[in-house]
Amino acid sequence: MHTADASFEQYLVSVVDRAADTRCPPLLANALRYTVFPGGARVRPTLCLAVAAASGNSDPVLAAGAAGAIELLHCASLVHDDLPCFDNARERRGKPSVHVAFGERIAVLAGDTLIVTAFESLALAAVRAASPERLSAVLGIVARGVGAPLGICAGQAWECEPTVDVSLYHRSKTGALFVAATCAGAAAAGADPAAWELLGERIGEGYQVADDIHDATATEASLGKPVGRDEALGRPSAVRELGLDGAVQRLKHLVEEGAESIPDCPGRARMQELVRAQAKRFLPKSLGRRAA
Repeated sequence: MHTADASFEQYLVSVVDRAADTRCPPLLANALRYTVFPGGARVRPTLCLAVAAASGNSDPVLAAGAAGAIELLHCASLVHDDLPCFDNARERRGKPSVHVAFGERIAVLAGDTLIVTAFESLALAAVRAASPERLSAVLGIVARGVGAPLGICAGQAWECEPTVDVSLYHRSKTGALFVAATCAGAAAAGADPAAWELLGERIGEGYQVADDIHDATATEASLGKPVGRDEALGRPSAVRELGLDGAVQRLKHLVEEGAESIPDCPGRARMQELVRAQAKRFLPKSLGRRAA
């Protein structure tokens, strides 16, 4: 599987540097860099690039632009998610969250700026792309993964509702950007994005279930962010709905469905193997045996 490697990381640096140049207010510029670097696992852009590679990767510039936009949107969502009006989380990725480090006003603006920068960078990538006519499809896919009715903004809004369908909540809050990653990778390569939608849905929901499991079982030191937030805030959670064993089995089922959904392509078997291997990393080591 093609991964978000050093060249992709350098691409992200160039995108953020363009937004955070000397004309940008210093606090905002520093907050943008602080938010994106150092990054997490870059799971979503890695998935986007992997699907593009499996689909022939006929336009690597556009694929990188799509992957970069998706990662910036993910980073923006973390900034907003941590705000006092939502999770009120004081730590993210093992360091103070953006609103703690820079204040709430800059945190809101940093998240907003990253959303705009994501779409700007995608448009600029299309200027250099081999197949710029594919931009419209890629742009629509990415935008749907962020907005309403089923994007990550809608997912966050479900946390404000008195009753929630947990599967629908997961589909929006986490799954939507994974669907955007698989489908945008395919569209950037000129392949049928619909063929990759189920993989994104299943991996996305599985990732959220795994996050629920971590929230219920991990320590703040091991996770690099506050734990126990689902219970404290009364949020929808697979662990609260299914119990710990049920959540682990649900994760296993979602991963298998996702792996089996991968369409015929030269690297299908390898992609299935890597999807399953990645899923094992989702779980705390102490729970790995439960998913066997």
